[in-house]
Amino acid sequence: MRRTGPTSEVTRELIAQLRSVGKREQAPAWLAVAEELEGPSRRRAEVNLSRINRYSEEGEMVVVPGAVLGTGKVEKRVTVAALRFTKAAREKLIAAGCSVMTLKEALEKNPKAQRVRIIK
Repeated sequence: MRRTGPTSEVTRELIAQLRSVGKREQAPAWLAVAEELEGPSRRRAEVNLSRINRYSEEGEMVVVPGAVLGTGKVEKRVTVAALRFTKAAREKLIAAGCSVMTLKEALEKNPKAQRVRIIK
């Protein structure tokens, strides 16, 4: 069978933007996120807040090529960018003083992917 990629037009556009900016700015982090998003949706990352807290550092941008779930808590002020957030995760991140944004917003804010950590 032939690999088809994501069927969502929004996700396809996001992947194209990630690849374009990644190549133009020589930012391998965005290329890696694009590669993750091209896979089947059933294999996308689902990351709990406890994992973000464990593996991130203060002031970093954490990128999740999938969903952020609300189990655990975050004790560091980080910027979290993901394909989607659960309601509980969004509320806990905002309460902890973290910035929450979509992958497209993160791409526009940080095209060179400086201080970016990909968690999957």
